Amino acid sequence: MTEPEIIAALRLQNIPNIGDVTAKKLIAHCGSPSAIFEDKPHHLLKIDGIGKMTLKGLFDTIHLEEALKELEFLSKEDITISYFMEDDYPARLKHCVDSPILLFQRGNIDLKHQKTISVVGTRNVTNYGTSFCRQFIEELAPLNPIIVSGLAYGVDIAVQKAAMEHGLQTIACMAHGLNQIYPKVHSKYQSKIEGNGGFMTEFWSSSRPNRENFLKRNRIIAGISEATIVIESAEKGGSLVTADIAHGYHREVFAVPGRATDKWSKGCNDLIKYQKAHLLTSAAELIYLLGWEIEEERKEKTVQKQLFVELDETEQSIYSYLQLNGKQLLDTVALECNLPIFKVSSTLLDMEMKGVIRPLPGKMFEAV
Repeated sequence: MTEPEIIAALRLQNIPNIGDVTAKKLIAHCGSPSAIFEDKPHHLLKIDGIGKMTLKGLFDTIHLEEALKELEFLSKEDITISYFMEDDYPARLKHCVDSPILLFQRGNIDLKHQKTISVVGTRNVTNYGTSFCRQFIEELAPLNPIIVSGLAYGVDIAVQKAAMEHGLQTIACMAHGLNQIYPKVHSKYQSKIEGNGGFMTEFWSSSRPNRENFLKRNRIIAGISEATIVIESAEKGGSLVTADIAHGYHREVFAVPGRATDKWSKGCNDLIKYQKAHLLTSAAELIYLLGWEIEEERKEKTVQKQLFVELDETEQSIYSYLQLNGKQLLDTVALECNLPIFKVSSTLLDMEMKGVIRPLPGKMFEAV
């Protein structure tokens, strides 16, 4: 992206009445950010959904001046700028209609060909939640996933510390500019995070960590990953907003259950109860439902399958059906094989361990 286009995109991002969806609509119509400011207002008003209020302030020079000032800061601080139409922009986030047109990154973030999950939860994390964070990350570590969170108190920092302890890449999505770390006490982790991961935001250096910014930031956490995990949450909270956004993006959502009487498990229990999230008690369940697998295990299972495979009557029925019909949903397998869904679920897990079936995203399976 050339410098004039970066300046134009920054200028567009800074206009109060133009959000990311409208900005993308203008860019699509005009061909580039700079072309928008070279066009005539009456031409832009012909675009569906664009009115006079939307364009109010579009050509004010103050936005150009502020864009130039922000670019100077970004260059000075060696902050990477990612434009939503370029290859270095997070691939999964590209598919989200309201994703930012520009992202700012600092550190050594590498999202290519990586398993990526977001982990969120209450700031009032309990010993149960902290313990789960550590165990969960320890179990996932052999698969080398990227752990995304918000660096907040509680679950966020617990899971990101666990990721750093295991040498995993972790990304902190911030609700303010990259000229500061909030909460300030977590600035002690800055160099370690930047060494293996980094910081990401859509906000300028002039932005403050206001409440509305945290809610807006949550869509990046939800959109950048293939799954969002809620470890602990009260009945209401930002982590439930993130889970809801992830659900809206058709991403997998997982929640860790707790006792019915526990205040900080109420949100997770509700997600599970209303079927907005998979129940999560260990990393194995996440690995299974997302279709992740350690390469060494995959090879070992292939050898085992070639040498010796024994299937009982139920397994033979399911395997024959998958061989004949290809990729199928768990619910469909249960229906077509005339078996209870819990029986099919446990049988599929056994068959996966034998290496005769392969789990796919979205509760789908296929014969190997």
